[in-house]
Amino acid sequence: MKLLVVGASYRTAPVAILERLAVSPSGLDHTLGRLVAQPYVSEAVLVSTCNRVEVYAAVSGFHGGLGDICAVLAEQAGCQPAALANHLYVHFDAAAVDHVFRVAAGLDSMVIGEAQILGQLRDAYHWASAADTAGRLLHELMQQALRVGKRAHSETGIDRAGQSVVTAALGLAAGHLDDDLTERPALIVGAGAMGSLGVATLSRLGAGPLTVTNRSTDRAVRLAESYGAGARPMAELTETLRTVDIVVAATASPEPVLTREVVAAAAAGRDPGRGPLVLLDLAVPRDVGPGVAELPGVEVIDIDRMAALLADGPVAADAAAVERIVTGEVESFLSWLRGADVAPTVAALRGRADDVVTAELRRLAQRRPDLSDDQRAEVARTVHRVVQRLLHQPTVRVRQLAAEPGGDQYTALLRELFDLQVPQTSPVDTVPDITPPAGGER
Repeated sequence: MKLLVVGASYRTAPVAILERLAVSPSGLDHTLGRLVAQPYVSEAVLVSTCNRVEVYAAVSGFHGGLGDICAVLAEQAGCQPAALANHLYVHFDAAAVDHVFRVAAGLDSMVIGEAQILGQLRDAYHWASAADTAGRLLHELMQQALRVGKRAHSETGIDRAGQSVVTAALGLAAGHLDDDLTERPALIVGAGAMGSLGVATLSRLGAGPLTVTNRSTDRAVRLAESYGAGARPMAELTETLRTVDIVVAATASPEPVLTREVVAAAAAGRDPGRGPLVLLDLAVPRDVGPGVAELPGVEVIDIDRMAALLADGPVAADAAAVERIVTGEVESFLSWLRGADVAPTVAALRGRADDVVTAELRRLAQRRPDLSDDQRAEVARTVHRVVQRLLHQPTVRVRQLAAEPGGDQYTALLRELFDLQVPQTSPVDTVPDITPPAGGER
């Protein structure tokens, strides 16, 4: 079984493509089920955030697995696979492990070193485990990736600035508001994980008063009370927009919440001396509707614009140290993977030996019916001990050799020498007890 990563991110696709690929929590089970129902895909984990949609899969063949995954992603996006081709990246085996570990460490994030991706990966792993689509290979991959991410943040200073997508977005927003968010009234649209991070970050930066609105008023009230903010119903969105300077929009709505009509009505009722109304659209699909950015007195900063503005930003000084951690962890995982690949072959060899011994003992019983039960038992023990001793050193050695680069040739040679038929499967381990984190992007 081989590892395959197929995905699109802010690096390769505009928001218009990402929002078509995005999978809502309510649709995760269905999409995961569609993935593992494909002929070449046996395991799948799906990561869907505001700036990436990725499938981590165990496949029985590269080309077949790639075709299967692309077909499911195209179905999700409502287009032909060819229409996605220029926006997708593909990583196989060693490159797949490297990519997943880099994502976990924050090296592939829009804001280098942001820790929020760990929560997103843990959520994705939890969903796949609950849906029974993560087997032995992906359990090990995801557990190690989460460990690598924790190492990156605990052993280096890559996240010393404490940045997240929200803090980076607010930093860009400040440029339109005299570089100072202190006492700037703000509205948070959405009471999920990203909305919670928005309230916390705005509170820490001294913005205020803060207001939370959400389709579920109860959730808005609970979040607002946690930070001493106010809450207003979504029905009063236009009136609320007239009273604020900053809006952090991060809902899971499939349709825009801040439409041109709503924002235009709010902008028309604002005091022109207050400066622009800055809308931070951190949702995929987008919360800010078409045409809003063209309105006078309104500034829209979405994922596309953030990617362009942050592209030349400084890379954390500790990124090189994280790269070294990732490189070492990738090799360790690949060694485990090579060792795991030889295990079925060793088991098949020992099974073959047991079959031969059993057959010969049966023949002995037929030729020497005069042997007592004790004598037959002693012969059986002796023959089994001889076989086990003969196999011990070769099987230990082949495990050692298989863990080294290029070790798969030893596994193939063992199968060829003894004509072993080893099923190409990836057995599913017992799903571990996984508790989803409180954080996360969406």
